[in-house]
Amino acid sequence: MSGNRLPSASTQDIIARLAAPPRVESLGPVGGRFVHALRLIALHERLGRDPVPELAVRLGSVEIAAKSLILAQTISACWPENIHVSRFCCRLLSHDEVTIGGLVDAAARRDRAAFEAALAGLVRPERWHRVWDGAFALVAAEMRAM
Repeated sequence: MSGNRLPSASTQDIIARLAAPPRVESLGPVGGRFVHALRLIALHERLGRDPVPELAVRLGSVEIAAKSLILAQTISACWPENIHVSRFCCRLLSHDEVTIGGLVDAAARRDRAAFEAALAGLVRPERWHRVWDGAFALVAAEMRAM
């Protein structure tokens, strides 16, 4: 087999899809709203301001704002490094946002296996329950607001 062969068209397509960052629209509604909240929290943190008032206005509920902040703090405490978020106006997701949005969506579906799969190898298993409880509390608040 020659080392000079070009990848097939299907392999090139797979590589191109892997290189293209996912968009916010690829997340479910709860995961997408949480990524939105996460970006607002990061922005307010950089400015040294309390994010809850703006979160409450944008998310439509003080309870959802508070649960979002609690979940963001819980994830931040468990995450192996600083969480990377995209700019607030950007529709593309960072790798951390893809994972976090996915685990929130898994909690919204009550899919513990998918939730744990998203965290496997990234967060120590003894911390998973804290993130699950926070995500589930946010999902419950979102459902009450509907």
